[in-house]
Amino acid sequence: MTAPIVAIDGPSGVGKSSTSKLLAGTLGLPHIDTGAMYRAIALKATRMGVPLDDADNLAMLASDSTIEFAQSPRGPRTMLDGDDVSEAIREPQISMAASTISAVPAVRRVLVRLQQEMGRRNGGVLEGRDIGTKVFPGTPYKFFLTARPEVRALRRHRELQEKGVAITIEQVLAEMIQRDEQDSTRADSPLSHDSSYTVVDTSDLTMDQVVALMVSVIEGQEPHRSD
Repeated sequence: MTAPIVAIDGPSGVGKSSTSKLLAGTLGLPHIDTGAMYRAIALKATRMGVPLDDADNLAMLASDSTIEFAQSPRGPRTMLDGDDVSEAIREPQISMAASTISAVPAVRRVLVRLQQEMGRRNGGVLEGRDIGTKVFPGTPYKFFLTARPEVRALRRHRELQEKGVAITIEQVLAEMIQRDEQDSTRADSPLSHDSSYTVVDTSDLTMDQVVALMVSVIEGQEPHRSD
């Protein structure tokens, strides 16, 4: 039987990363953080001084990069060209840069192809903004996570504080609104969902409750080959 693909889409601050990691562990599937892949390319472009509007060089940079996910005692790690960049890619400026380059079609083509290769290899839980609409539209296991804006901002602010990033909650909310606008209005694979998704409002749910809901939906559906 082909290993299943679970697509988890939604904006930042809704709990995609934490939920998808826990769900992957519960189902015994690989966790594939597609957002981290765009962040990794954004980090590399920033370090190399490649302009974020230089589509040709960004695509070349993405094609020449090796992105992998590794397990460690500290949990899943994002590896870029063999280096652990798990913390560096979570800086606020890299988040905004990732949103910008994710709108570049040539970059998306490179990374979507890599995401599909990873998923087809062993199945997986993939999180991002266009997994169920673009990367694996054929999977029956699609979830769109959402939450009230103030809840999302509070969660993101707390996460950044724990990492020692000095930023106000007002700044977090403003950046979140800006990124939502960028992600929802970009021409190529905008953040969206349709009736094939199960929509989950995580505002008042614990992570365990969200995962339990997802598992119940997955177990209630017939297996289907992803395409």
